[in-house]
Amino acid sequence: MRSPSWIRAAKWAALLLVLAVALLFPAFESDPATVNIAVFTVMYVGLATAWNIMGGYTGYVSLGHAAFFGFGAYAFGLVLAHLGIQAGYEPFLFVPIAGVLTVVLALVIGWIALRTRAATFVIVTIAMMFMVQLLAENLVGLTGGGSGLSFPVPPWSGDFFDTPFYYAMLVMAIVSLLLSWWIRRSKFGLGLLAIRDDEDKALAVGVPAHAYKLTAFVISAGLVGMIGAVYGYYVTYIYPQYAIDPLVGISLVLMVFLGGLGTLWGPVLGAVILEPAQLWLAYNFGASLLYLVFYAAVFLVVILLLPRGIIPSVGDLLKRIAARRAVGPSDTASTSDTHAVAGVQSP
Repeated sequence: MRSPSWIRAAKWAALLLVLAVALLFPAFESDPATVNIAVFTVMYVGLATAWNIMGGYTGYVSLGHAAFFGFGAYAFGLVLAHLGIQAGYEPFLFVPIAGVLTVVLALVIGWIALRTRAATFVIVTIAMMFMVQLLAENLVGLTGGGSGLSFPVPPWSGDFFDTPFYYAMLVMAIVSLLLSWWIRRSKFGLGLLAIRDDEDKALAVGVPAHAYKLTAFVISAGLVGMIGAVYGYYVTYIYPQYAIDPLVGISLVLMVFLGGLGTLWGPVLGAVILEPAQLWLAYNFGASLLYLVFYAAVFLVVILLLPRGIIPSVGDLLKRIAARRAVGPSDTASTSDTHAVAGVQSP
């Protein structure tokens, strides 16, 4: 059933407005701190959208996507060092290489992990993340271990430093959204949703579940790895405990659940709400780690009060309003008259 025309028009107007604000934001905002928050917010929009391709469309919740984020950052740094790429705009051209290398890792891990289901899959992804983190710490000759890995220092300075990274993150977010939109409307996406609803029935009607799940897992990981590459270049120096941080994976899950699991715009809304709030709390209360308490509180509120997320809840409300408008006052009046006549005729 198609949405009413006024709802579709409102969606397109909101989309164009958001896109215009996103494109013009650095031109109107001169405060570097604010642009820095915008960089990380757009980064999490892309990350949450990429995670949703796997976790939202198939129902397989992964808490280990931080491994792909960190792996992409390390792979990108090593590629730049090996090829002798100088700082500037040129490194951005090599971000897809980090995505390809992350896809290779995801193929190996996914082929094994996706033979499990439910809680077992969650545990396997967590174990995978810590394994990658330990490898980054112990392969000192390759990754630098605890001393970290350096990137070429970008030549930009002052108020302009964040702007190239903002647009690089925005491109990754848009690519993630376009892929997510295409998957939802494709036969492949229908297969993923069938797996989420009932995997055994999907298998019975001929859906190649393992191949579909692995494809979604690989697409999701590749996008996350490329975003991790841009992040590594942005911060110029990465360490295993920060590049492969369990909090990154938890944040993605929370953002998607808050906005709406398995929806197109839910991850975007969740990231726009949570990431600026998290950064503000970290800047002001980071020493006491109170922002972690905030994350735990938000997670409980979402699970208890908004189990379907904001987007599905608002969508249901708009549909109820549209249904009442479709009935109209005349229909309501005639219905009332009918009930009144029935009441007079009843003994």
